[in-house]
Amino acid sequence: MRIVITGGFGFLGRLVAGTLLKTRTFRGVPIDRLVLADRMVPSESPAAADPLVDIVQGDLIDRLDEVFAEPVDVLIHLAAAVSAECEADFDLGMSANVDVTRALLEAARAQSAAGGPTPRVVFSSSVAVYGSDPALPLPPVVSESTLPTPRSSYGTQKFVCEQLVAEYTRRGFVDGRVARLMTVSVRPGKPNAAASGFLSGIIREPLAGLPATCPVHPGLRVALASPRRTVEGILRVAEVERGTGPGRLDGGLPVNLPALTVSVAEMLATLRRVAGDAVADLVTITPDAGVEALVGSWPAVFDNARATALGLQPDPGFESVVRDYLADHADAVVVGTHLAAGRSGTDR
Repeated sequence: MRIVITGGFGFLGRLVAGTLLKTRTFRGVPIDRLVLADRMVPSESPAAADPLVDIVQGDLIDRLDEVFAEPVDVLIHLAAAVSAECEADFDLGMSANVDVTRALLEAARAQSAAGGPTPRVVFSSSVAVYGSDPALPLPPVVSESTLPTPRSSYGTQKFVCEQLVAEYTRRGFVDGRVARLMTVSVRPGKPNAAASGFLSGIIREPLAGLPATCPVHPGLRVALASPRRTVEGILRVAEVERGTGPGRLDGGLPVNLPALTVSVAEMLATLRRVAGDAVADLVTITPDAGVEALVGSWPAVFDNARATALGLQPDPGFESVVRDYLADHADAVVVGTHLAAGRSGTDR
């Protein structure tokens, strides 16, 4: 079993790789090699030192021969340019998202056409494929049967890639699966160029004793998932067998990973409740019309039935998301170690 993760040293790539390296199996089959492909490889990484891991470094579109040097059984495609940078640079988004994805699919197709295994390709899409078109507003609750009408370059690029994965699967070139990710919060580390990055920053930075700016009105509702639930969802979509009935992947539709619906005001109230007034007061509300228009175009309420049938559930509440972050990243919290103690798992 040879598994490839693109964006293998990115935030989600590291978490997915770490989970696989703990179990060292995929669907009960031992993993022989785990290939982590990324443009940047940190000088020190526990995953890089693991004897099971091979590294492919550089621009992915130029390294496909290395990625497919040996048969690929599973390809988890996480590498992407993110929302704000795609909006700022159209050509970058098209190249990094659409062109690279098609090149990967073509390489996978060539492998199966040459008599090799048909790769299981897992594509990480986004809630950004949805948008409220003036002629076709979104319904109050969104499901996989809701027509995507993206209102951003990033969302459009993700939707194009979804259709490519579906077509290559229909033709039998790959076994493609699409997991639509909700906004992941709370992400650790430095801010990235995603338009939704503030949904981590307004929690992460104050907990580290740093000021943060919230660029939307607090009443805005968003669909979130913690890193733990997101990784769980990606791997479940990757591992599940096709077929009908509970626990199987029925049909060719994407899977919207489970969403926790919460307002920004509720997020800030949770921060205040968990960490206290001094921490919560580090957040300043400074609305940015561009960010609010982009993030506000994404739906906030989802029908989670398709994910539930696969055994996936949303986070029980935003306090559990914050508590998870405190437990997993205590070294990044400088406002007091007592914060990691207390209630966990549910909001009260």
